[in-house]
Amino acid sequence: MKRENTRELQTPSLHIGGSAPVTVQTMCNTKTWDVEATVRQIRAMRAAGADIVRLAVPDTRSAMAIEQIKSEVDVPLVADIHFDYRLALLCAERGIDKIRINPGNIGDAENVRKVALACRERQIPIRIGVNAGSLERRLLEKYGHPTPEALVESAQGHIDLLLANGFEDICLSMKSSSVPLTVAAYRLASECFPYPLHLGITETGTEWNGTIQSAVGIGTLLMEGIGNTIRVSLTADPVREVSAGIAILKAAGLRKGGVRFVSCPTCGRTEIDLISLAEKTEAAVRDLDREITVAVMGCVVNGPGEAREADFGIAGGKDRGLLFRKGEVLGTYPYEELLPRLLDLIRESSES
Repeated sequence: MKRENTRELQTPSLHIGGSAPVTVQTMCNTKTWDVEATVRQIRAMRAAGADIVRLAVPDTRSAMAIEQIKSEVDVPLVADIHFDYRLALLCAERGIDKIRINPGNIGDAENVRKVALACRERQIPIRIGVNAGSLERRLLEKYGHPTPEALVESAQGHIDLLLANGFEDICLSMKSSSVPLTVAAYRLASECFPYPLHLGITETGTEWNGTIQSAVGIGTLLMEGIGNTIRVSLTADPVREVSAGIAILKAAGLRKGGVRFVSCPTCGRTEIDLISLAEKTEAAVRDLDREITVAVMGCVVNGPGEAREADFGIAGGKDRGLLFRKGEVLGTYPYEELLPRLLDLIRESSES
């Protein structure tokens, strides 16, 4: 698909926008000053595939911890800062890779100037985070409620504050808990601004609901060529945000690698315990570092055809199933043998 052309943020540790791949972000829920807990969580996020990790920096001791955290992890870090511009300066001094602020809530123009100069000197991009839940009062009075136009006008005001200080390494987000509003705001922003866009639906709820809303909102925009970096916001273990984000990118055809798992819905023709078999197979192959397709199909109508298209596949019958490898039928086996034999096949292929 054709990607929207934006400026590319190029720093020693970050490439966002332009021709750079779409990246997956998440955010720690540890206390940033607790270095041991934060580093442990970042490493888990990195292992799950996170490209960028954001940290809350609400106080001085959190800002002071940035340097040590940076020394113990190998993923770019973003400092999330509100109200106190001095925290942004401390993070910049301690090697943060990116800063997320709203220039309008860190005080007067002199405060913005100090942050802009510190970040420009160190090649630290700034993400302007506009949120429908915290729009300026004047915009709510003007538009009556959060609208795409209100979010974009808010972003323009924050952008102007940075541009006035010669700072252009900007990334934007226009988040809302409403999927239609978020999508409309990002579409409008992509027409108005040349800056990379960080996609996300905010306050989506628990893992189930949040993943669905994020897939619809983020996925829609990605398929239209909009968006350069994403975060799936969930009331859940942040590592699950990473898994969901990677899955969305794969579904949109924007990330390859790892196992592609395919299984069919059950129906009255199914004569094996397909749900259990599919769940166990998906869990068994999820973390394999192999770019392969594995299919688990329930019956003889579409099953053999779909399984033949996969690198490895199962097509169910009555208490039994066929095992496929790249279109070749390898045999018929009892239900309880299907998964072990499938895993043996995958394992043997990696060793040959």
